[in-house]
Amino acid sequence: MGKSKPFQFKEFAVQQDQCAMKIGTDGVLLGAWAEVGEYPKNILDIGTGTGVVALMLAQRSDAPTIDAIELDKDAYFQSQENFQNSPWADRLFGYHAEFTEYVAELFEEEETYDVIVSNPPFYAEDYSSGDAQRDAARLNASLPFEDLIEGASLILSEKGIFNLIVPFKEQDTCIGLAAQFGIHLIKITQVKGNPDAEVKRSLLAFSFQQPAQVEASLLIIEKARHQYTQEYIELTKDFYLKM
Repeated sequence: MGKSKPFQFKEFAVQQDQCAMKIGTDGVLLGAWAEVGEYPKNILDIGTGTGVVALMLAQRSDAPTIDAIELDKDAYFQSQENFQNSPWADRLFGYHAEFTEYVAELFEEEETYDVIVSNPPFYAEDYSSGDAQRDAARLNASLPFEDLIEGASLILSEKGIFNLIVPFKEQDTCIGLAAQFGIHLIKITQVKGNPDAEVKRSLLAFSFQQPAQVEASLLIIEKARHQYTQEYIELTKDFYLKM
């Protein structure tokens, strides 16, 4: 049987047939939106899945090291393949690892990252699609927000930025948890599918440096079915073929 067709972006392609979590708007939003600062020396993508966010950040930045960790074995191998087939294979490094163990090792060696990103598993509630692998990828139980945010705070450099996309209903919990671990909200964008929809997602950026004012905005994806807003086109045009 031949391979399924990859998802084609402007500067790279992503195979996703082995991944429980396919490429979706959340990952692309995070990859396009994430604050990367001026000259990050290294970037970490937590729960990389297909590798799409790490690949987008490789396209967007000159960071010499972009590490990506993934717990699911099939997704890890697929992200490795996607990295190797990209124009930035020499800067992208994948690790088949559990996040808290990875953090413990780095913390011991006093290693930090200038940029950390995560499109974490959602659905804290009892949720089942009937596909165990997919549910693990989506279930908050496999990496609770508390572990994610605490871990990120332990390996974030002094002027580093931690970027996260979460369900809107988890937004305040995550901001509160971050404050407990000493990292402050510096930028927030709430995301709606269309003008009449409820806010569905929140994009959050945190730093140890407390801002005088949090940069806040609202992003609406579509004006009408398949009619994208100018803001969404601006954000994603460097990536999507048809933008």
